Amino acid sequence: MNQSTSLHCYVHPNRETSLRCKRCERPICSSCAVSTPTGYMCKECVSERQKTFDTALWYDFVIGFIVAAVLSGVASFLVTLVGGFGFIGWFLILLGASAVGTIIAEIIRSVTRRRRSRALFLTIAAGVVLGALPMLLLQLFSGNLFGIIFQAIYLVITVPVVYARLSGIQISR
Repeated sequence: MNQSTSLHCYVHPNRETSLRCKRCERPICSSCAVSTPTGYMCKECVSERQKTFDTALWYDFVIGFIVAAVLSGVASFLVTLVGGFGFIGWFLILLGASAVGTIIAEIIRSVTRRRRSRALFLTIAAGVVLGALPMLLLQLFSGNLFGIIFQAIYLVITVPVVYARLSGIQISR
C-alpha cells in the first residue's frame, strides 16, 4: 500500500486506519470509533448527535423528581395495605407493581412534555425510590418482614419499568 494513500486517525496521527466517521468522513482508529447501528462515528459526532436527543430542561428534573416521589409514596402506601390481603396480596403486588410503574412513567412523560435525557430518567428513578423510602423504613422499624418484602418487590419491579418506559427501552418486539 502506498504511504500517500494510507489514512491516519485524526486524533492519533501515528495510527494507521481504514475506518472513517460516517458523518464527518474523518479517519478514525478503532479506539476512537463508536459503533452505531448504521456504522462507525467519531466521538465528537456522537456527542453532537446526543445533544439532539437530550431535550430536558432544568425544571424537568425538579418536576419529574417530585412527581415521581409523590406518586411512588402513594403507591408504596397502597403496597402496605395490600400486604394485609395475605396470599392474594402477593399476586396483587407482582401484577400491580408493573402497572404502577407504567402509570408513573406516563404521568411523568406528560408533565415533562416528553422531554428526554438519560440523567432525567435516572433522576426520576431516584424519585421513585425516595418516595417509597418512608414506608420501607416504617416497615423496617416495625419489624414487619412481609411489609419489607412487599416494599422490596414493589421497588424491584417498579423502578426498572419506569426507567424503561421513559427511555424507550424495549425488552421484546
